[in-house]
Amino acid sequence: MDNFAFMIHPVHAKTDVARKFKLLGYLPENWIDFFSGYFPPVYISHITGVRSWAGKEIEGWFVSCPLTTARLIKSSPEFCYRKIIQTGHLAEKLGARILGLGGFTAVVGDAGAAVAENLEIPVTTGNSYTVAAAVEATKLATKVMGIDLMDGVVAVVGAAGSIGRVCARLLAKESRDMILVGRTLSKLEEVAPSVRGMGNARVRISTEMEAIREADAIITVTSALETVIDSQHLKPGAVVCDVARPRDVSPQVARERDDVLVIDGGIIEVPGQDLDFHFNFGFPPRMAYACMAETMILALEGRYESYSLGKEVEIERVEEMARLARKHGFTLGGFRSFERLVTDAEIESIRKRANESQLRSRLARKPD
Repeated sequence: MDNFAFMIHPVHAKTDVARKFKLLGYLPENWIDFFSGYFPPVYISHITGVRSWAGKEIEGWFVSCPLTTARLIKSSPEFCYRKIIQTGHLAEKLGARILGLGGFTAVVGDAGAAVAENLEIPVTTGNSYTVAAAVEATKLATKVMGIDLMDGVVAVVGAAGSIGRVCARLLAKESRDMILVGRTLSKLEEVAPSVRGMGNARVRISTEMEAIREADAIITVTSALETVIDSQHLKPGAVVCDVARPRDVSPQVARERDDVLVIDGGIIEVPGQDLDFHFNFGFPPRMAYACMAETMILALEGRYESYSLGKEVEIERVEEMARLARKHGFTLGGFRSFERLVTDAEIESIRKRANESQLRSRLARKPD
């Protein structure tokens, strides 16, 4: 049977470690961060029942690199490579024929290239399908919110990163006004010309989060450890697709802003009535991240090749992965916000609140 393995790691030290080792969840978070550097790779679960619409079935395994997000960011690339490669060897021993890198294991250093060079099996970061899913979800969410992207402002936060820049290039075909936001001005200046070349969009750049206050649609995909988008950064009626893990959008937004729609980016429904991950990573049944889904799709295709590697994501591969996803029956998992389903009634309520907020704003600006 064709198969795959997917590498996860603890994103939130206490809660994620406790999913597998309950007693460790009682340790202080900084202890878990420190000791994660000494833990061995961990076998998590056997994945069964992934079945394409075409009838083909595959199996897989979750394996875990022990390093927490904080440890992956603070440690040297060489140290992280060793741990990731060790976890890759565990996947090889299980018999996996392709390995997907999840979370920050896909970001460290050269984004998977060095890992692939040190394993006998091919590797993918899943970034191609992550981009495809994020753009599709954003376009669908703006449609249900009544936003015409051609008449609105689109912002990409983390636009200098590998995922952000490709999202910006694809959305430049759909918009006439775009804002690229990032930490480093020089990197944004490098990205902007390629975005302008994709369409007729006016492209602006900023290192200030306040720049997104005029945006109607936002894709955010930074590698920040802390949230970067708060309530005051969003206009009424805005749609935010948060692809980052840990999240870029503060939970404060969910509590304080009932006039904006925040959706979790890259959430995919995996085909297969009997699908079972045999591990609870916080999603409802049959739901997975797009990066996981890309690894499954390659296994279903029997394409055991390193696919999405390095800092550059190719638009051609994004488009191909979207086509293969449709072929095998991978679809968006509905709109989810902070890991809960957003209903049609809630979307209608958000639209109503947004219209009321916009009306109050116009009346406040109206001269006496």
